[in-house]
Amino acid sequence: MPDVVIMTDSNAGMTKEEGEKYGVEILPMSFLINGKIYYEGKDISHEAFFKKLEENAQVATSQPAPGEVTELWEKLLKRHDEVVYIPMSSGLSKSCETAQILAQDYGGRVQVVDGKRISVPQKMMVLDGLALVKEGRSAVEIKEMLEESALDCAIYIAVDTLKYLKRGGRITGAAAAIGTMLNIKPVLLVKGERLDAYEKARGAKAARRIMLEAVRRELEGPFKQYVERDEVCLQMAHTCMDEELIAEWEKKIQEEFPGLKLFTSPLPLCTACHVGPNALGIGVTKRIRKDW
Repeated sequence: MPDVVIMTDSNAGMTKEEGEKYGVEILPMSFLINGKIYYEGKDISHEAFFKKLEENAQVATSQPAPGEVTELWEKLLKRHDEVVYIPMSSGLSKSCETAQILAQDYGGRVQVVDGKRISVPQKMMVLDGLALVKEGRSAVEIKEMLEESALDCAIYIAVDTLKYLKRGGRITGAAAAIGTMLNIKPVLLVKGERLDAYEKARGAKAARRIMLEAVRRELEGPFKQYVERDEVCLQMAHTCMDEELIAEWEKKIQEEFPGLKLFTSPLPLCTACHVGPNALGIGVTKRIRKDW
């Protein structure tokens, strides 16, 4: 049975403590803020990041340097037979494609999963990978099984302010001004390789209602067969500092969908910089193993 280790990046929303708990290696993603490089989960907290956003800092995301990736692989391969690396979706960053090219020099000992996910669904894929490691699966088998279920997830995010969508060029200044005046709260959909607009709501309560209705349609439609087999879990994602609001949203999700397992994580900073603070999300994901 091969000794396989799971590795991901900080876009999965796993904390350093969770990585140590599960035995998962986490590659911190880098950001350029006002010309200085910071690493998520290493030298900048979510609170500090949002403070810089609110101060109108110039923020740019970047993929990991190839040397940072291979250095970590080589460190892991000294202690393990194989590495399964689960980076963020190839549709949202070039980091997955770069890693796949780099892995060609490792004779099959490093397998890079094109998971088509980010944030909590990416984290769920990491947990599935860990379950497969416990079964004694090889790195190649784990990669194949994870990629088969990659698109079986969706996450809906309600944005509190249009400021950051405007800054990122996803909406015009005029649209942002009108939307702010009308108290428009966009609901975004992350599914597969895309971050798209899903619907517009007048106010936060309406946005949350839209998200709950959207997830209900997912559970009664595309995910129905998985619900019947107890192969679905829900995720709550957020960029909130308000603990009461987080608890309130968790409670609402559990009331609406009793019996389904719920995981909560902050949105990774590469997503947070586009949606801004006080965003709330709910996701639904098929899990290929039920023992986590």
